Amino acid sequence: MFKKILIANRGEIACRVIKTARKMGIKTVAVYSDADKDALHVEMADEAVHIGPPPAAQSYLVIEKIIGACKQTGAEAVHPGYGFLSERTAFADALAENGIAFLGPNPKAIAAMGDKIESKKLAAAAKVSTVPGFIGEIDGIEHAAKIAEEIGYPVMVKASAGGGGKGLRVCNSAEELAQAIQSSQNEARASFGDDRIFIEKFVTEPRHIEIQVLGDKHGNCIYLNERECSIQRRHQKVIEEAPSPFLDEATRKAMGEQAVALAKAVGYDSAGTVEFIVDGGRNFYFLEMNTRLQVEHPVTELITGVDLVEQMIRVGYGEHLAIKQSDVKIDGWAMESRIYAEDPYRNFLPSIGRLVKYRPPAEGPVGKGLIRNDTGVYEGGEISMFYDPMIAKLCTHAPTRDEAIALMADALDAFYIEGIQQNVPFLQAVMGHARFKSGNITTGFIAEEFPDGFHGVDLPKDASEKLAAVAVFAHARDNARAREVSGRIHPNSAYPPEWVVNLGGVDHALSVWLTADPLGPATFRFHDSGKDGFKDTIVVESEWVPGQNVFNGYIDGEAFVAQIQKTLDGYRLWHRGASIPAKVMTPFAATLSHHMIERVPPDTSKFLLCPMPGLVVSINVEEGQEVQAGEALAVVEAMKMENVLRAEKNGTVSKINAKKGDSLAVDAVILEFA
Repeated sequence: MFKKILIANRGEIACRVIKTARKMGIKTVAVYSDADKDALHVEMADEAVHIGPPPAAQSYLVIEKIIGACKQTGAEAVHPGYGFLSERTAFADALAENGIAFLGPNPKAIAAMGDKIESKKLAAAAKVSTVPGFIGEIDGIEHAAKIAEEIGYPVMVKASAGGGGKGLRVCNSAEELAQAIQSSQNEARASFGDDRIFIEKFVTEPRHIEIQVLGDKHGNCIYLNERECSIQRRHQKVIEEAPSPFLDEATRKAMGEQAVALAKAVGYDSAGTVEFIVDGGRNFYFLEMNTRLQVEHPVTELITGVDLVEQMIRVGYGEHLAIKQSDVKIDGWAMESRIYAEDPYRNFLPSIGRLVKYRPPAEGPVGKGLIRNDTGVYEGGEISMFYDPMIAKLCTHAPTRDEAIALMADALDAFYIEGIQQNVPFLQAVMGHARFKSGNITTGFIAEEFPDGFHGVDLPKDASEKLAAVAVFAHARDNARAREVSGRIHPNSAYPPEWVVNLGGVDHALSVWLTADPLGPATFRFHDSGKDGFKDTIVVESEWVPGQNVFNGYIDGEAFVAQIQKTLDGYRLWHRGASIPAKVMTPFAATLSHHMIERVPPDTSKFLLCPMPGLVVSINVEEGQEVQAGEALAVVEAMKMENVLRAEKNGTVSKINAKKGDSLAVDAVILEFA
């Protein structure tokens, strides 16, 4: 077996590969840019080599620097992870020329299946069902418009070398096509160095279901069941699960066998994924093949017990697959939630900065289930604007889908992040959504269920009363600690029995009985139980102490998890996707609070503000120009994605404060309107 391998990647996937290599007794080499000099994967690896400036095109995408790092450290093989050079034929060829093993498929398979245009031609030749479209490279906007008219809108513009939602746009009309092609080519060029695009029909009400395949260098190939990846936003997967709640055994077998046949046709010899679009009648169409490890591979590992990274290393060394198709089973259900550095309340715009606090839930067995967290960050680390905004992949495994969802909801409640915005509240909202729980999902789920964006969720009354009790419990503990401070004037050992909790703007009057031990369980009696529908009495038991950001305890004997943060005038509570302010006041203070003047946010309607830290790609208007609602005003790039900023209403541009190439901070004024 290899004695030392290099990981030509960063972040959580680099850390993931290091864990398996360490388990196999293989030493590891990390590579890093200036932006990643203090990254977790650098710390975890046995050795690390600096390869250049922060932009990927000057570091992680430079083949010569990766090969140089291998020669410098004596690494015998390279694992590419996903993204970057993982699907570059030139990279695999260059490694082979230098006697270094590539822990991925052979170059011919990458060339055949990594290019989405060529892979569709091969799939069609192999009689694999494909989505209607133009199988070939698009030559200009006029050519694209003609094809789109022939296919019929909506159509999907895709980068041939794309992946991860980069270089992909859906167009519902000819008017959207030109901008979509331009943005797709720009993103593809920046991310993959290849701006070729193609067009295919966008299948309505589709499910995105993919088959994991695994082959060796001796002609053996198997499939490891499927993953449901239909919960997507802007064609970027957000939540994945295995198996799919939609497939029956016959469809699973047909898709799996077709995926294996396609892989064998190109001599595939590593881990790879064949992606399909599946309609409501369980008809499936080949979409593309990713000739690499997928981001969502952990859910397959959890239901099959197969370590895919280990298998990639073993078959890369030349070993025969030790797993037969008959060995592959489905054990329970697995969920994966991708936790991103983005603000769900501001249309999921990227958020960068320091992770002031990073407290994921504990990994390992929980009851009948299991929690797993794949990450490449740590508390105090930086989220950079140069790379993908993923913070972690939180996974749960349980006997049934309902149990896996319930465990995920609890794990997300316990996942505390401070310093940057993140999408945990949105993930919670999806987990609690009735349609998601039913399994009746399509790739349009987020757009259909959150058409106006995410603005939080409403809690049921039983959760509201529990959060009110948590707020008073925390207040009691804070007071108990304050009373123990020495030297206080007129210390009062008694905790007043009457309180008012203002929860999300609604007052709830409570009577409180504490045990003799101020750190013991508390009992709360609600005065207005008839009005609110709250129970008369609630018992809270917890070991929570002031300063902890996650409340773990029992309410009326049932486990309850919520995030809690002290504010100037109370607490901020997070639970099941809801973010609720709570103020605990005496009845007199509560009466006075209703006379306070409400602060009104400033009017910014006459400004176009930069919604995220990013680089100005273009300013599409001039001073004095009249613009219409929906018209593109500027394009800003952040974290490898282009964001088109459009006018919210008709107006006239009075001043332009930015230009192409400017690096802007969040809320920087780009344009002003008369």
